[in-house]
Amino acid sequence: MTRQPLTVAVVGATGLVGRTMIQVLLERKFPFRELRLMASGRSAGRTTSVGRVAYPVIEATPEAFAGVDIALFSAGASVSENLAPAAVRQGTTVIDNSSAWRMDPTVPLVVSQVNPADADGHAGIIANPNCSTMQLAPVLMALRDSVGLERVIVDTYQSVSGTGADALAELEAQVGAYVAGEAPTATVYPHPIAFNALPEIDTFLDNGYTREEWKIVTESRKILHLPDLRISCTAVRVPVFVSHSEAVHVETRKRITPARARRLFGAVPGVVVQDDPANHVYPLASEAAGRDEVFVGRIRQDPSIAAGRGLAFWVVSDNLRKGAATNAVEIAELIAERGWIRPVAERGQVESGQSA
Repeated sequence: MTRQPLTVAVVGATGLVGRTMIQVLLERKFPFRELRLMASGRSAGRTTSVGRVAYPVIEATPEAFAGVDIALFSAGASVSENLAPAAVRQGTTVIDNSSAWRMDPTVPLVVSQVNPADADGHAGIIANPNCSTMQLAPVLMALRDSVGLERVIVDTYQSVSGTGADALAELEAQVGAYVAGEAPTATVYPHPIAFNALPEIDTFLDNGYTREEWKIVTESRKILHLPDLRISCTAVRVPVFVSHSEAVHVETRKRITPARARRLFGAVPGVVVQDDPANHVYPLASEAAGRDEVFVGRIRQDPSIAAGRGLAFWVVSDNLRKGAATNAVEIAELIAERGWIRPVAERGQVESGQSA
């Protein structure tokens, strides 16, 4: 990694993902000389402790990005749409965790161990994928590169932390209500989430899919460079605090055995195979929480697909860490190490001796 300390900003620093971004920056010893914590005007003036240092939270305005090298955004699509271009004009490279820029053809959509080279072409903004797409992409990449992909069916079982702190509090309150014999109150979701499963994440589209489901479809195609990949998804919210789980069925172009799939998955950086069901060993949401790895298990042949070209498996990952914060920090490390902080056009000017 570059030895030159950088000025780094975290936008949305008081939210669940923002706080996790700060934690990951510290854990990985990212070389920042200054850390600016930004949030909305409502949160400005607060103090947030980072390690042993108390940092003030300032309002995220265009002027606040002056001198910032890299900004990690986790403040929602509308904020990113308004502020990210303004930050870029100040000379900042933005790594955005919202849905605002993911499908923009001019913006790279990057999973650090899947398509890092795509970040080289950024024009100031690099997009972080949806958390469910994030954990799916590394294992699909392993199959794409070895036996090819024909079709993917994925059903997600997503924790309430994907919605935010209010959802965590609501689940806890509903569990308490059930224990006390009281009727649970639902305000975050359309129905109580405690002891329930809701097949509705984000709004419904005209095609019958939710926006969350369609994100997984379109983002997977973009990250894997497979624009015609046949992929379908059902996204379900479940009463789990942290970590998303996915049941995945894949049709490959060539024959593949579960044993080979285990080897392929295990060779991907950041992917851990946990697959000994006879001894009750398989990925668990509770054990993935607080970890950066993607865990895969229950790897088996899908007999409904002929010629040995079908696999079924189970994928679990912490949606706050690898699903959002850790991948953003890994992208920051990547562009710092390779000198990709400036947009391509500006890098070309510097290399040719022009001022940037």
